[in-house]
Amino acid sequence: MTTVNSLRQGVHGAYSAAAEHPNRAHPFPVGRRFAESLGYPHEHLAKLPAVSVEAFAGVSNVSISADIPPGVTVLDLGCGAGLDSLVAASRTGPRGKVIGVDFSASMLDRARQGSTEAGYSTIEFREADAERLPIDGASIDVALVNGIFNLNPMREAILRELARVVRPDGVVYAAELILREPVQKPEVIDEANWFA
Repeated sequence: MTTVNSLRQGVHGAYSAAAEHPNRAHPFPVGRRFAESLGYPHEHLAKLPAVSVEAFAGVSNVSISADIPPGVTVLDLGCGAGLDSLVAASRTGPRGKVIGVDFSASMLDRARQGSTEAGYSTIEFREADAERLPIDGASIDVALVNGIFNLNPMREAILRELARVVRPDGVVYAAELILREPVQKPEVIDEANWFA
């Protein structure tokens, strides 16, 4: 079996490539058309910076469907190019705060550029692994997780970190891929079949 480290490197490489060249072929869907297919309204996406929309690679419209009241602190875990962070910032308003965390510097470059283009001063992006969050305990009101559990075998550690950083009466909205039928277990699991 491939090591956790090599799987992480494969996932990191694939998502960084999507950030650097979103119009190329990837082992997962990317971009505006895909975001629209997941229920992000066309008119909403049209208002967001293209740099964040064209490299979107989530699995749901979690930032649209989540209850995000004005003034709250939101964690966008696995923020990628920042689409959900931008949506969350528009919903929290000027008294709120959004912290986007991702492990791909290339995705974070897009997220930061998108935030600057949109004029949001309430979004902060941090580079980190999902299982080691650079966030104070009990400081998050709403956490958004848009499709990272299927990509990281350290799921228990991620859940422990979410439990640590989300305040006791906070909320976690997580979206994930669901299999429609059993998948035969390959003899070797590696980055080539990790996204399959």
